Amino acid sequence: MEVEDQIRRLMDGEGLEVTDLDVHPDQAKPATLRKTVSYIVCAVILNDKEEVLMVQEAKQECYGQWYLPAGRMEEGEGIEEAMQREVKEEAGFDCQPITLLLIQEQGPQWIRFIFLAKITGGSLKTSAEADHESLQATWWDRVSPLQLRGHDILDLIDSGLKYRKEAWHPLTLPVALPCSHVVQRLVLIFSNAKQQLWVLLVKAPALRHHLPTAGAVKTHSLMWASSMVVQEALGSLYYDHEVTALGVLGLQHHHHQHHPRRLQSSRGSDGVCFNMLAQLVPDGVQRDRDGEMLEAVEPSEPPPVENPRYAWQRIQSQALTDSLLGKMRNPCTLPIHSLY
Repeated sequence: MEVEDQIRRLMDGEGLEVTDLDVHPDQAKPATLRKTVSYIVCAVILNDKEEVLMVQEAKQECYGQWYLPAGRMEEGEGIEEAMQREVKEEAGFDCQPITLLLIQEQGPQWIRFIFLAKITGGSLKTSAEADHESLQATWWDRVSPLQLRGHDILDLIDSGLKYRKEAWHPLTLPVALPCSHVVQRLVLIFSNAKQQLWVLLVKAPALRHHLPTAGAVKTHSLMWASSMVVQEALGSLYYDHEVTALGVLGLQHHHHQHHPRRLQSSRGSDGVCFNMLAQLVPDGVQRDRDGEMLEAVEPSEPPPVENPRYAWQRIQSQALTDSLLGKMRNPCTLPIHSLY
């Protein structure tokens, strides 16, 4: 598949199979739930009165406090399935995901997927139905006093309300493509004053260039992978530039399907591939060897790569160029927040 076609597919929220890791193939461990990775799902569900669905915790450490329906993904589940199970167990409702609102991460050992979802059936869990999952559920008007387990959910609720009024990114749900690692596929764009665009690629045999992929490692943020790709490609020139993450174009996860060509462990496919859009920007402050500031000159071409494994490719399609420029000027991708 041509590179521009790869980018179009990712821009449309589709996926591409992961067959190899270009960066950190030895450091990144296969994703195994409850061992090397932990995925948390969380649901923001609003009714017509803009009240939010809340559940009262039954766990000893936060007994009686209130939180959004949330919990850890279990083995054999998909991300959406885990969210639906948590809502059913904790709040009594059947639901369908509308879109991912945002993703939070602390490296592969803690990734939280926050959904905006809607009720499709069931009934509100009452105190008479209390169990080890929750004590009860309620619709909260966000004004009445409620003892919250954590105030972090207030921003999540606000995000759900804002998205329902005006969506700032396309509807985004996981694409069913398996991967055994937590992977970041990087669409790294460089632009000049003439609004010409280049994308960073990994060279492959028979000129089958592709977008670089990097595995996440336990000791670092997921976002660190983008910087490592750029550092490996640019070498010393990396320090004269900044990598600006613009967001997630889409993500891939599927726990059922197996395929010998795809990168996966023998036990399954617990990994997730994040298709990331990022921009390479020259550092605003340039200095000479004596430390004196130099006059800023906007480059007309991307910085040369120092690693022969990489190459820049100019985007030829004007339609694709305009679409990418639009996302760079006014980011409208699924946000991912590092909590490191």
